Amino acid sequence: MIKVTSYGAAQTVTGSCHLVKIKSIKILIDCGMFQGDGVGHMNYDAFGFDPREIDYLILTHAHLDHIGRVPKLVKEGFTGKIIATKATKDIARIMLLDSAAILKEEYKTLKRKARRRGEEESITEPLYSEANVKDVFYKKWITLDYFEEKKLPQHIVVTLANAGHIMGSAFVMLDYNEENKQKRVVFSGDIGSPKRLIITAPDKIYKAQSLFIESTYGDRQHKPLMESVEEFKNAVIQTIENDGNIIIPSFALERTQEILWLLHQMFDEKKLPKCKIFLDSPLAVKTTKLYNKYPIHLIDELEIMSSIKDPFSFEWLQTTQTRDQSMMINKVKERAIIIAGSGMCNGGRVMQHLKHRLWNPKNAIIFVGYQVKGTLGRNIIDGAKFIKIYGEEIICKANVFTINGFSAHADQKELIEWMRPVKNLEHLCLIHGETEKMDIFAQEIKTQLNLDAHQMEYGVSVEL
Repeated sequence: MIKVTSYGAAQTVTGSCHLVKIKSIKILIDCGMFQGDGVGHMNYDAFGFDPREIDYLILTHAHLDHIGRVPKLVKEGFTGKIIATKATKDIARIMLLDSAAILKEEYKTLKRKARRRGEEESITEPLYSEANVKDVFYKKWITLDYFEEKKLPQHIVVTLANAGHIMGSAFVMLDYNEENKQKRVVFSGDIGSPKRLIITAPDKIYKAQSLFIESTYGDRQHKPLMESVEEFKNAVIQTIENDGNIIIPSFALERTQEILWLLHQMFDEKKLPKCKIFLDSPLAVKTTKLYNKYPIHLIDELEIMSSIKDPFSFEWLQTTQTRDQSMMINKVKERAIIIAGSGMCNGGRVMQHLKHRLWNPKNAIIFVGYQVKGTLGRNIIDGAKFIKIYGEEIICKANVFTINGFSAHADQKELIEWMRPVKNLEHLCLIHGETEKMDIFAQEIKTQLNLDAHQMEYGVSVEL
């Protein structure tokens, strides 16, 4: 018998962390940062377990809601081994260093404001530092290819398979022996759609006695991808031909590379009107280089192209590293496409571009990622007449396009089809999603697969 305890908040979309105990071995699946509305304080809380007792940490992929508290884990005594794909390790290094820099800047800002109020001592130190991140990569890492088996003590075998979510993403298969019977528990990580622009489709799963499956979009189906692609292209052509500018708030990992590939296609097909294109995100520039380093994760067309030329770069594209280079973009008055973070407009370089261009009705803002309630991006989508940027009220007159079909997560139907081949499943547990979405997902699973799904709760264990 094994025991699994969830330390990811069931009420929020993000924050994955699951403790698996098989005999005397303790394995942590992910150690993510809580990013939902009003739960940021949970990142500073004590773990519900002793980090010193964890033997292995397995990372499904390098999004911060799956790796964001790893430096904290190490800082508080974790000395075990870390298992991941090679791409996940490389991406994690970039993402965690960037996260540490953001935490440091946020701390300095809060400290400065508190000092003026005489409340300096009330500000908590950053969750972790750059030095803490570097300590993570001094640990023993075991990097695996897909379907490469790694034997652990107590006759446990770890295998990673392609989850099709982002580069290097994996679902985790743990095989173990119980009463002379071989059993398998699977953790989905985040499963991608089988129809993606640049990443290969997720591998199939056929065997498992227990399955822990994400439910981020367990309540809905996405708009067809190609419909969204055409909507994106039309928005670009329409705006540029009208001598307007386009701002694309984009996430540095995966979404940016998809947008670059679409613009590259339009350029090659001579469907992209003459314009200047700026990738104004140092983090996105770094992650894009890794997409060229690991072409095996790309769809066949891009893998073949990568041996000839860079799929994510073309003649009109310029990248900006320094803040001065970023500010120079403001001098371009028309026919510019600006791709900048953050994806939800809650900070980063996209803020100055919104300040300088949101007021102009000739311009456009194209949202290609989900905007959480309460973020600046969501306020713009919801029709705010004015938004405040750096203390200044800016009128919202630019055209706003919301294109929802680019999601890196599988939708309800795709998740059900992914798990359908598994026969004789004994335990099905829902993780990584909002409670209301889990309710809907559980009902659909019962209808489609005749399986009862258990919703995991924070800090509550299940025995398999």
